[in-house]
Amino acid sequence: MGIVFAPLGLVLVFTAAITPQWREGQAHLRMAGPGTLLRSGTRSHGIGTRSSSVDVLLLLRSDGLWESCLQVEHSDLRQCWPVAGPYQRDPRVRLAQGLVLTSLFLCGTGIVLACIGVRCWADLPLRGVAASGGLLVVTAGLLSLTALGVYTHNLRRLGMDPSQRINNSRFPHLSLHPAGSLYFGWLGSCLQVVGGSALLFSFKRPRCPTCPSRHELSVSPCHSCPEVTNKTDIDVYEVSC
Repeated sequence: MGIVFAPLGLVLVFTAAITPQWREGQAHLRMAGPGTLLRSGTRSHGIGTRSSSVDVLLLLRSDGLWESCLQVEHSDLRQCWPVAGPYQRDPRVRLAQGLVLTSLFLCGTGIVLACIGVRCWADLPLRGVAASGGLLVVTAGLLSLTALGVYTHNLRRLGMDPSQRINNSRFPHLSLHPAGSLYFGWLGSCLQVVGGSALLFSFKRPRCPTCPSRHELSVSPCHSCPEVTNKTDIDVYEVSC
């Protein structure tokens, strides 16, 4: 379960980190006056409603950790750019970026250690190595959960001046709400915690950690394996090449 859930969680958190849909907002933009390039372009696509001499466009704004996008609804007019300005300089956004990057690094390292420790190609696993990988995966999941919690809690205040209203004159009636990338991140972080916790059980040693050889059985049998100690009629053979 740990080997399956940990990589799946890593993929989901990585998908959430690179997509610009951590928060979304809609804004109704009124455009007055003829000859406007954007208005004429959207009119050719059948976008916008005309009331007297005013066109109303519905703009969709989305922000991520490293990219922001602006799109006109029901059209192919979309523009994305790297985050900049107050949003980029916001300490909570920087904290989320650092936590997510650290989480991805720790989770990747933990998966490598877990694969080495499980050793599907060998009879006996390296239980300590596998459990150490699980500890890193759990830590990565907790870090990404912290980043998501900080971002979600301050979602409507990120990049905004506290002295100004959220709905400014540039984007009137802008309403911000969580977007799809957050849900990918939440799901991936939970899978990391569950998968890493499953790998942590590797710290618990089995009753009989190794299988004794035939010669060892005749001298000192493994006392923790009753199915071995109960067998008194075991034939011991010596094979020399």
